[in-house]
Amino acid sequence: MVKTAAPRRRIGPAILGIACIAIAAATAWSLAAGQPDGPGSAKAAADITGSTTPIDKAKGPSGLPLPRFVSLKADKINVRRGPSSEHQVAWVYQRKGLPVEITAEFENWRRIRDSDGDEGWVYQSMLSGKRMALVAPWRKQEAVPMYASPTNAAGLVAMVKAGVVATIEDCTGDWCSLSASGYQGWISQAMLWGAYPGEQIEK
Repeated sequence: MVKTAAPRRRIGPAILGIACIAIAAATAWSLAAGQPDGPGSAKAAADITGSTTPIDKAKGPSGLPLPRFVSLKADKINVRRGPSSEHQVAWVYQRKGLPVEITAEFENWRRIRDSDGDEGWVYQSMLSGKRMALVAPWRKQEAVPMYASPTNAAGLVAMVKAGVVATIEDCTGDWCSLSASGYQGWISQAMLWGAYPGEQIEK
């Protein structure tokens, strides 16, 4: 199981109002240009992505680009409905290394989105800069070819099942070198969730 729903409980109008205000503030702050003295700036080093991209992006209060891909650092991570430990747990991730996308920042909290499009808030220390990818999660039970070099004309290394979590070694913008299911090779970048189209990653 990748994630499990948390038990639901009623949220009073006052608490819900606070949650909405907090999320609105976080979204506004995430769209601002990088401010060195902004909330969370002291934690910027914890969000190292190790990637380069030709695409200019807005920067969050940490000074890092938004959105950006990271991965889950632990086997069990609570995802909350707002940026504080007082907010209700919406669901629990149970898969270390799963790639997620940071879409907003609020102090030491990060709003993340997964490959299903679900969004919630986690504490920044639960995230890692290690780049991971899901192989074509939208293809369900199909398999994706992995090649010996970044071209369709190269030898076939393996057929990797959709939904497999892979470690990204580097990406050219069109192809990514991956380690997945005991194999290492190249998969088309368009077949991955965890690297942006045209994004270049070097390690």
